Amino acid sequence: MKPLRQGQAEKHSRVQKPFGSSYMPRIMHESPPLPAMRFMKMHGLGNDFVVVDHRRAATDRLDRLARGIGDRHRGVGFDQLAVIETDPTADARLTFFNADGSLSATCGNATRCVARFLMDETDRAEVTLTTDRGQLHCADAGNGLTRVNMGQPLLDWADIPLRGQMDTLDLPIPGAPTATGMGNPHCTFFVEDVAAVDLATFGPQHETHPLFPQRTNVQVAHLIGPDHLRMRVWERGTGITLASGSSSCATAVAAARRGLTGRNVTIDLDGGTILIDWAEDGVHMTGPTAHVFDGILTADFLKGLADE
Repeated sequence: MKPLRQGQAEKHSRVQKPFGSSYMPRIMHESPPLPAMRFMKMHGLGNDFVVVDHRRAATDRLDRLARGIGDRHRGVGFDQLAVIETDPTADARLTFFNADGSLSATCGNATRCVARFLMDETDRAEVTLTTDRGQLHCADAGNGLTRVNMGQPLLDWADIPLRGQMDTLDLPIPGAPTATGMGNPHCTFFVEDVAAVDLATFGPQHETHPLFPQRTNVQVAHLIGPDHLRMRVWERGTGITLASGSSSCATAVAAARRGLTGRNVTIDLDGGTILIDWAEDGVHMTGPTAHVFDGILTADFLKGLADE
């Protein structure tokens, strides 16, 4: 075989393009590889989170990655993923993803955890965080507790939202639950004994009830003493969790509206106790936080999720 001359070699070394003008090399259609990603694992009363700090280096496609990272067997596992970003009008901005990859406008316990992290980082006693719910004021409450003003509850059917106009205090559902918005929708049932409710069945049945076009968080609660409630929660997009800050706020508001309690209540959840005060300037939530460990999601792991 005769060796190719220089011009022939150049010709054969070029990519052979198909006919037509729409051809682009395959690499142009592929997303750039994801770098390794640092994260923090935190929880508030057992309601656990993966927290990613994007104030200095952002990672795209988190909505696609959230479900895989949240897998408790093949990923890290979480009830919610919280992303910290810069914000020109506050100390930081928070974005939340549920374990199924859907967005959530608010997450009270994660807000409290991140607020504590930022206060410790800056040696300050107060911070302001922007969420899709709005700007939330957070403060050191002493004794290792952190307080967050979760804003005013939404009580009108259109704001929660519900499918149509109705009384939000007594929904036309068996059990006559109360609907409340805390930036996300809530449906609270007051029962004789929360332990008697099969929440694994009851929760998903009502999460997707037609009255709630955006689905809903579901709580079951009963009174155990003056201004003292026992509550369990099924979180929209996640399932049964040990605690939920926004659910606790919604349950306290619902109990006060029904005349079951005053506006300052203690709520015992599966994961511990939280304090809720429905004040003139909003619903204040006070509870503990825990920063458990820091870790790194490898580039290979993230690439596998992105390719799914």
